[in-house]
Amino acid sequence: MTAFAICLFAGLSTALGGLIVALQRHPSERFLAASLGFSAGVMLYISLVELLPEGVDGLEEAGVAAAEVWGPLAFFGGVLLIAVIDRFVPDEINPHEEPSPVAGSARMRKVGVMTAMAIAIHNFPEGFATFFVALQDMALALPLAVAIAIHNVPEGIAVAVPLREATGKKWRAAGWAALSGLAEPLGAIIGYLFLQPFLGPATLGVTFAAIAGIMVFVSLDNLLPTAIATGRHHSAVYGVVGGMAVMAVSLVLLA
Repeated sequence: MTAFAICLFAGLSTALGGLIVALQRHPSERFLAASLGFSAGVMLYISLVELLPEGVDGLEEAGVAAAEVWGPLAFFGGVLLIAVIDRFVPDEINPHEEPSPVAGSARMRKVGVMTAMAIAIHNFPEGFATFFVALQDMALALPLAVAIAIHNVPEGIAVAVPLREATGKKWRAAGWAALSGLAEPLGAIIGYLFLQPFLGPATLGVTFAAIAGIMVFVSLDNLLPTAIATGRHHSAVYGVVGGMAVMAVSLVLLA
């Protein structure tokens, strides 16, 4: 129960990111551009600096030949998977163009949903890993959970910003941000009950690399274009750099 509580704490820190967005009474275009850019920076940095290298390391640990080839292949497999999903979801739910202000709102909804999906998928194996670290070494698990909680806050922002803009309902957007973090304790439960016998280093390696590809696609196809479309190009770019910087600090704490 203590190990599960640690995972729950780390996962629900996305709610704090949602709260930060909800407390912005009337977000300006500059805030929106910077927030979406920040979210893209978070996801790009996590994917390319943390998840993809972890995936390759897992494959090497499993003794997979040419792990440095299979890791990138899994990465682009993740890109292909989310691109196919993006293409075949009906336009009523997932618009690919913005011919009108209504479509702009629909695109914001798409950005929020796709981001929530990517972050939930990312948090699922993270919760599994945190839970098993806590079972084995509580002294290591506590600082690990704090560091994960810190880097989950901007992930909550990534989910809440576009959903708030699409629906105009700030507390509902904050609620979805909190729910995206529940993938972490859910990963702990499912991993412990069902997946533990099947998840070796090779499987986790492929999973982490594929998740990295999914998050990069969401960042480049949804978050960045929407941030730039606000007309605040520089704010979007500064947001990207800021998101990367926050992730860099959180990963130093994880080390």
